[in-house]
Amino acid sequence: MKQLLFAGIAFLLLAISCNQASEKESLQTATIADVKLEAPVSDTAALAFEQSPAIPGEEKQEEPKKQSPKTSQSPESKPDWNKKIIKTAALNVEVKDYAKFNQLVHSSASRFGGYIADELQSETEYKIENTIVMKVPVDQFQSAVDFLTSGDGKINEKKISSEDVTTQFVDTKSRLEAKKQVRLRYLDLLKQAKNMEEILQVQSEINDIQEEIESAAGRINYLSNASAMSTINLTYYQVINASAKDTDTVSFWEKTKYAFLSGWHGLVEVLIGLLNIWPLALIAAIVVWTIKRSVFKKVKSPQA
Repeated sequence: MKQLLFAGIAFLLLAISCNQASEKESLQTATIADVKLEAPVSDTAALAFEQSPAIPGEEKQEEPKKQSPKTSQSPESKPDWNKKIIKTAALNVEVKDYAKFNQLVHSSASRFGGYIADELQSETEYKIENTIVMKVPVDQFQSAVDFLTSGDGKINEKKISSEDVTTQFVDTKSRLEAKKQVRLRYLDLLKQAKNMEEILQVQSEINDIQEEIESAAGRINYLSNASAMSTINLTYYQVINASAKDTDTVSFWEKTKYAFLSGWHGLVEVLIGLLNIWPLALIAAIVVWTIKRSVFKKVKSPQA
């Protein structure tokens, strides 16, 4: 009886141990399965981490570095305002060797990319003088002025002036474009005209606008050329005989001589004028003689 009791207890213990072993194996299997199932999730999380905002944040930190050179270069770049400045210089120089300086001036015109627009040479007993108008590009203006005044001559006058005509240029160009648009509208109206009166009226308006367009275009061309080519008014001379310097004092005898010659020339002009109208003078004399004769007869007849 005791043996059967011990056998039953042993069997019960064996069953309990087997059940615990099976539970442990199932728990281990479940843990492994959970780990296997969670593995892809961790991989996805790792991939999401690689694509997380941390990397874009780093890119945002690098973007200013890429854009910084552009920002640093922007102040260095100078905008082109299309400046229109008319520069003019007035120079008066007394030179020691006229021929040498004259040759130097003519060669300097082509040297600075310009040309001589006007020239007037005069010579008296006192001095030999030349006045020229030189046109040079605006970027060579200052160099040309410095070159012409850097010699051993005496500078009597040096005046430089600048006039900014950018506003005039822009305004005139804007008005020109506006007038062109108005002209196009009138051309459309001309196509829609129904009778001759409307055609003539629209055509008159188009002609007026065309004149304004041509005037504005001419002004724009002038401002462009004047600002592109600067002007140098240069007068240079050499004293030949200092004792023969001209004076403004005129003697009494010179005034008398001038008055006599002026009177004589006036008398000659009057005589020539009378000779030109001699037919009228003859007719006037005949008319006067006829009137006097008729009056004389009337006065004489009552006495008879």
